[in-house]
Amino acid sequence: MGGVNRSRRRGRPRRGTGGPELSKQRILDAATAEFAQNGFGGARINEIARRADTNKRMLYHYFGGKDGLYVAVLEDAYGAFRMAERKLSIDDLAPDEGVRRLVEFTFDYCAENPRFIALLNNENLYRGRHVRKSARVRSLYSPLIETIERLLERGSKDGTFRNGIDPVRFYISVASLAYFYFSNVHTLSAAFGRDFTAAAERKAQRRHVVDLVLSALRLDRGGRLARK
Repeated sequence: MGGVNRSRRRGRPRRGTGGPELSKQRILDAATAEFAQNGFGGARINEIARRADTNKRMLYHYFGGKDGLYVAVLEDAYGAFRMAERKLSIDDLAPDEGVRRLVEFTFDYCAENPRFIALLNNENLYRGRHVRKSARVRSLYSPLIETIERLLERGSKDGTFRNGIDPVRFYISVASLAYFYFSNVHTLSAAFGRDFTAAAERKAQRRHVVDLVLSALRLDRGGRLARK
């Protein structure tokens, strides 16, 4: 009898409590931590089950196996990123302010979510093999690109930005400026002898990236690409 209530006395949730959605999310959270720390190849189902306080049977029941669980983790990570982006409401801002907000958000999200960076690094080692299996990840990008396209068109019409900017290429450039800094922050610090993890360095880099992107978009009075 004493063993039956042991988990309750320790304040730990009993396995299977909280309903299926809570159980699935608990597994996803545990898997995110494990995959971010050890990569797809190094992650272990047993360890994920331990972190989630469940058993392997539940993992296979919900996700079908390690591959399915990893795809679900990637979808969850991309989904969280897109959900945060949607809160920007850049359609209501002036074009240059909208771009500024987008760049700042992207930089800050990478700074605050190192697990997201780790997951992207690992998936690129697999050449996107797992993320290609997800129709959901592809669908998540469509609304964002449409928003960026509207932003660039408004800037072009009011003379703030130059014409002919591909919204997909623009987004890739913005994302890469933030992602590269944080995915390589330790090697960059070693190579240049500067601590790029320091708050002051991050703040300066954030400001530099915003200025760089806006400078590339703006026109001079003659309608040409502005040069500073």
